[in-house]
Amino acid sequence: MNETNRSRPGALIGVAFSGVLLGAILGAITNSVNGWVSPLYFRNIMRWDDVQDIWRASIAQGILEGILFGLAFAVIFTAVVGIVSKARSPYGLAAGHLVLIGVAALVCWALGGLVAMGLATLSPEFYRHAFRSVPEDFSQMLRYAWVGGSIWGIQFGGFASVIVGSVLFRARWRHLQEADPHCQTVPSSERSPMPRRPGEECRRVRRRAAHRRIDRSTMRSITSYLTTTGGGP
Repeated sequence: MNETNRSRPGALIGVAFSGVLLGAILGAITNSVNGWVSPLYFRNIMRWDDVQDIWRASIAQGILEGILFGLAFAVIFTAVVGIVSKARSPYGLAAGHLVLIGVAALVCWALGGLVAMGLATLSPEFYRHAFRSVPEDFSQMLRYAWVGGSIWGIQFGGFASVIVGSVLFRARWRHLQEADPHCQTVPSSERSPMPRRPGEECRRVRRRAAHRRIDRSTMRSITSYLTTTGGGP
């Protein structure tokens, strides 16, 4: 297990960069699918009447939006990692949670598209009145609905995934602190009879150990002084 008792500011920088990169990758992947499913959606919503290759343009748009959303979400997650771990988290631990966040965002992307298609199937008239520039053809409308719903799904779902991922990271970090070997050999006489929050007992024992080291160092200094001076003024 990686050590969790030393500062790692470089790991935080790596986590932030990885979050932005993840956003760009997700934007490219999802819009490559969406641009193929319904070019009409991008033509109508983005007003790309003069764009010849909508599929490539949609990928570029996805990368741009992914970078922007990724930057915002990376700031949130990196701040949580830095505060919770006091900048001591290994990169691999935080990056693993980033991967989970990305997978969850993709799931939300797919669910958003399916929900929108379900609404359009349930009531085509409702869908045409609720959203603008919806095509009259039912097949085209379902494709249109998939793209619009999936975009909303990954945006809102991505934010929710970052929140859940941050909570999971906090729980994982507390578990690692509780499993710290320095806190596994605490004598029962030193344990508090009152229940404490996770990690608090460990921190209390560490403070006591630090105080003991200071006391021993002070005693050695006094003994050395008395030996040097012969025990008197």
